[in-house]
Amino acid sequence: METRRVIVNDLMQQDYVYLVTEPVGENFDPSFEPDLTPAEMLELGVFGGKYMTDCRDEYPADWFANARLCHERHDPTLNLFGVNASQPLSVWRKKGWIWEEDPRGWFQWYCRYYMGRRSEDDERQIKRWRAVRRHVAQLKKHCRPGDLRCRPRQRQALLHWAYDSRNI
Repeated sequence: METRRVIVNDLMQQDYVYLVTEPVGENFDPSFEPDLTPAEMLELGVFGGKYMTDCRDEYPADWFANARLCHERHDPTLNLFGVNASQPLSVWRKKGWIWEEDPRGWFQWYCRYYMGRRSEDDERQIKRWRAVRRHVAQLKKHCRPGDLRCRPRQRQALLHWAYDSRNI
């Protein structure tokens, strides 16, 4: 595959450049096996619909064809489970979860990783993704199989990390 340069200009990054070195959706780290693609996550409803309203040019148009987005505000009713499971970006920054190359956080990293970017942050982000799996165990322990009304906030949080709790 030929390396491709991506130049980002949106509300959070100006003239940020990264390289795409892998085919879209392929050659993931063997320990990283998300249940959902970024497009599937956007269609199901994540982050109150507000997350990616200003950066469509960076990603394939089909990701947004059925995305549940709201340009005006964060709207939890757009989330698959209809609840808010997000923390403000200020909390993410304070905890050191945000790095300069991905100022929107893990999901932005995942979108770029999915598109074929590989970076020095991959190991850290994959480690964070694996750590979220503990919530899967909690759903299995406390909820009847298929009961999507059980722990909706925890289910929505899992969805934000590309885990599909509808299968639990």
